[in-house]
Amino acid sequence: MNDKDTYRMHTKVIQIGDRKIGGGNPIAIQSMTNTKTEDVKATVEQILRLEKAGCEIIRCTVPTLEAAAAIREIKKQIHIPLVADIHFDYRMALAAIENGADKIRINPGNIGSTERVKAVVDAAKERNIPIRVGVNSGSLEKPLIEKYGGVTAEGIVESALDKVHMIEDLGYDNLVISIKSSDVLMCVKAHELLAGKTVYPLHVGITESGTVNSGNIKSAIGLSLILSQGIGDTIRVSLTGDPVEEIKSAKLILRTLGLRKGGIEVVSCPTSGRTQINLIDLATRVEKLVEDYPLDIKVAVMGCVVNGPGEAREADIGIAGGDGCAMLFRKGTVLRKVAEEDIVPELMAEIEKL
Repeated sequence: MNDKDTYRMHTKVIQIGDRKIGGGNPIAIQSMTNTKTEDVKATVEQILRLEKAGCEIIRCTVPTLEAAAAIREIKKQIHIPLVADIHFDYRMALAAIENGADKIRINPGNIGSTERVKAVVDAAKERNIPIRVGVNSGSLEKPLIEKYGGVTAEGIVESALDKVHMIEDLGYDNLVISIKSSDVLMCVKAHELLAGKTVYPLHVGITESGTVNSGNIKSAIGLSLILSQGIGDTIRVSLTGDPVEEIKSAKLILRTLGLRKGGIEVVSCPTSGRTQINLIDLATRVEKLVEDYPLDIKVAVMGCVVNGPGEAREADIGIAGGDGCAMLFRKGTVLRKVAEEDIVPELMAEIEKL
């Protein structure tokens, strides 16, 4: 597709709590808590941290009736929509809906009989809350594995559409689809196939992508290949680590692709033998200090006074290091010389003026 917004602009608009997705609405960033949902205090604390980082939809696992009951109290203390994650027991879905979940995530194939799926659909329909149909390559049905000679993108898509059609046949179309694989290229292909076969919003992510280091790389590649084709209405960067890191990464991916504005972008050069300041420490400190600023600007932290201003000419503000000092500049024009120990305070003072 040449128009990167083609799919995204024409997906069905779905309301999740107070947030709309699909139909060209901004791509929403999701994450998932790693606390015990039954522990209301710990779960709320983590969600509030995620909200501050920029999370817009949160998913919580609901393995027990106690966890389902906790949703009611959790929702009183948070400010973003909550998705109940259900794996096998349809009764957990019914209880989560009863306790105010804004959306439920199920794989109808794991729920059991059509009667059980119907019970969940009827409860969601009564309250008009969306169902996210989730299919993972790791749980692909044996007949589809045999049909396609293994786990394939085609099999994942067929599985997802089968589940969607099952729910449609039960008279409900308030749906979101999620298809995931830890195989990046398979996941990309599956989304390309699915986007042309459905109008439902797609939640995009690379599942089981790994630790913060490896997971960020795999997610950045996979999500960029998918999102740049105009596919995807919500995203999650799945990492083995603090969920707040997922939000930071998701925001950066969207901003890099031009799909979201806001937040300071910090650019810095690689170190070299010419570097005479502690560039690694400076860049790390600046990136940490500016992460909560809403300004839509670029800040450059450059190590070499020779090429720094020229290399960072597109930056709104920045520094270029010298011998124990740095030149403070704006739009490539030098403002003044500052001592190394004053670099960060001086840089932050200039940012505060913007």
